[in-house]
Amino acid sequence: MRFDLIDLQLFAEVAEAGSITRSAERLHFALASASARIAHLEDALGAPLLLRQRRGVQLTPAGRALLHHARIVLGQVDQMRADLSDYAHGLKAHIRLLSNTAALTEHLPEALHAFLAQHPTIDLGIEELPSYDIVTALAARRADIGIVADTVDMGELQAFPFRRDDLVVVLAAHDPLTRNDRIRFAEVLQHPFIGLNDGSALEQHIAEHAARLGARPSYRVRLRSFDAICRMVEAGIGVGIIPQTAAQRCRRSMAIEHRPLDEPWAARQLSICVRDHDQLPTHTQALMNHLLGHDATTSP
Repeated sequence: MRFDLIDLQLFAEVAEAGSITRSAERLHFALASASARIAHLEDALGAPLLLRQRRGVQLTPAGRALLHHARIVLGQVDQMRADLSDYAHGLKAHIRLLSNTAALTEHLPEALHAFLAQHPTIDLGIEELPSYDIVTALAARRADIGIVADTVDMGELQAFPFRRDDLVVVLAAHDPLTRNDRIRFAEVLQHPFIGLNDGSALEQHIAEHAARLGARPSYRVRLRSFDAICRMVEAGIGVGIIPQTAAQRCRRSMAIEHRPLDEPWAARQLSICVRDHDQLPTHTQALMNHLLGHDATTSP
């Protein structure tokens, strides 16, 4: 019985996404080709792997067994590629890191600067995504490390606490809302809003919670950084929602205030997540341990 690595990767993606159509799009397969590859796997095993339903697919017992072994095989292939990349690329290694907005802007720059200075043979590919997309990408083996808010379901991924990341409302120093000790999100939505550019992970998060209230933020200005948001807030143009660390930093040089956002989803813990720490290549473990504040030779 022979298996194609591409077939195993496709099957693992289908299992994670619950859809042959979405998986075919992500892996740039024609739908007919993806369906044929899954059918070929089922023929080779002599057992159905998926239950086809109107809203997607579910794994059969045989499918769950194959997924378990497929993850092991694909993980070993990733490890082999990482180990051999040293020889193929002049002792260079590459780590794929996905991060949500807050970690990328407030916590990673300084930490990554120190790590890269200590490891000149390691390169990073970094992408900003919403936390739930990061979890999906990691499960599908499209990244090595993710940094997400703990409000997202991490499934079977391993998670390690990284930083606190509470969201706060940032206000001009003279804003009447500063009289409040805490501010509800529904009250924020009644004011002109200043946020990050469309497509940022944080703004998607805010928009989703606004939609649950049957509303959406009334944006006056959209900008590229928390500092720029705070400058506009200082000028009295509107209010914003940003991480507490960014608000505290900006308050040292601007006439702004911040108040806790009185919502359960505003109290957040950032976590570093991976598929399996012990199976990570050595250079990826070194980065993860550095971010967690451990010596590179110590497991978290």
